Formats: sequence, structure tokens, C-alpha cells
Amino acid sequence: MTETMIAVIGGSGLYEIDGLENAKWVTVETPWGDPSDQILTGTLDGVKMAFLPRHGRGHVHSPTEVPYRANIDALKRLGATHVVSVSACGSFREHMAPGDFVIVDQFIDRTFAREKSFFGTGCVAHVSVAEPTCARLSDACETAARDAGITVHRGGTYLAMEGPQFSSVAESKMYREQWGCDVIGMTNMPEAKLAREAELCYASVAMVTDYDSWHPDHGAVDITSIIATLQGNSDKGRAMVRGLPKLLTPETTPCPHGCDTALEYAILTAPDKRDPALLSKLDAVAGRILG
Repeated sequence: MTETMIAVIGGSGLYEIDGLENAKWVTVETPWGDPSDQILTGTLDGVKMAFLPRHGRGHVHSPTEVPYRANIDALKRLGATHVVSVSACGSFREHMAPGDFVIVDQFIDRTFAREKSFFGTGCVAHVSVAEPTCARLSDACETAARDAGITVHRGGTYLAMEGPQFSSVAESKMYREQWGCDVIGMTNMPEAKLAREAELCYASVAMVTDYDSWHPDHGAVDITSIIATLQGNSDKGRAMVRGLPKLLTPETTPCPHGCDTALEYAILTAPDKRDPALLSKLDAVAGRILG
């Protein structure tokens, strides 16, 4: 068995975890640069926890500029086994209303200005993201949210856009009507892909703040309304996180969905052709395979 560490990546409005024992902010250095901020570590109900504000304290990183590789590497380096992404999103579905949570299980990646892999020339790898989230961890998030009295929807497709602007009406209608997306945000990609490469269980909890711009009765996205909804969502998000340790024990068993063995057959570059410089940067995320 492996010691559990639940890492929470908090998005807009979620900047802390309540009730952490022995809480302290730690600096983690990575070969991919600095993560978004220091990482808050501690224990909650006997389970190790780590919290990373995705945009940095004070919201200093735009969605495009978030150092996604450094963030995932830093969490893996700390010993994280599970990563729960909590992020604000817009909704394409009437019944997924502002204030509701959606446990995302699929993504469409429309980002284009971000580094999306730890691998590349000198060590090529291809992991499957057919099922990009961990069902076991998503189960825990759903249960914790329901126990906290949150209206939660299980399953949904997240459209990841580059931003930083919100959608045009034409884009919003296309994503909703032609593409069948359920929610839209700017930060879960390439985060989910990188977590898979790092062999981490990953779950995405999307906190609905608005109806994007498709809804005929709500008009364009209004940042003032979003911020007001964020305040309530952040309280709900912290309540959900507080319920996770009792659902994920201090020791974790192998992931039944294979998240922790995602690299098993993924690396294609022959051992004698691998770039030592790149291998040294992969010590945390791929150390199990590269030895």
C-alpha cells in the first residue's frame, strides 16, 4: 500500500483548505520552473493534504500562463497520490445552474498556447486519455459534495478554451448545440493530461458560476455576477474538500482504473536513444518507469 496524499488544486475563489493540522506553506523546486505558488501542506482527519492555488495567491497567473507542468511535478514530488481539481466554469445546460457542482468525466481541449506534455524529443511517450478522470476519486468527490448539501451532477464534458476572454455567442452555441459540451472553463487542460502522464488519480470538480453567453435570458457573462457566485461556491468547495479524507483512507490501494500505471507501455523511445537531460527532468513524474 501507498500513503495517501490528497492534493487540491484550487481555482478562482478557492484559496485555502479549512481545518488543516500542522499547516505550513512549503516551497517546491521543479525542473519545469516554479509552480503557481508555494504549496500548503498538513493533515486533515489523519490524511495528508496539499493545497496549491492554481492562479497563485492574489490571482496573479492568467489561465494561459499557469505553469501546469511545474504544478503537477511539484505535487508528485511532494508525494501526492490523488489530485482534485476545483475550478469555476460556465454552464451550457439549464439544469446545471449557477451554484451547482459538476463532476467532469470528459474534456474537449481547445487550448493552443500551452505546453501539454512532460515528454518530447529524446523521450517520446503517448498516454491514453480516453478516460481522463479517475472514477474512484470522482466517486469520493461526488459523495463528499452531496454530504455537504451541494447540488452535484455526475458526469459532464468540459470544453477547455484558451481565454482569457469569455466566449462569443456563436462559440457558446456551437459548443452547446453541435459539440454537446456541458460546461466551459480555461484551466483543466493540459492539467488533466499532465496528471495522467504523472500517474496521478485526477478528478475534476467544476463549480458553475454562470450560463456562459448562450442563454437567452441571461445575456453575456458578467464578471460582477461571477464573483458573487464564486463567494458561495468557494464555501461549498471547502466543505466538499473537508469530507474527502474520510472517503480516502490514509493508505491507498492500487487504482482499479489504472491511473497509477498509465506509463506502463507509454514510452516509445529506445533506452539507448533517450536524452539524459530530459530524463533527469522526468525523475518525479516518470521515475517509477525510468528507474
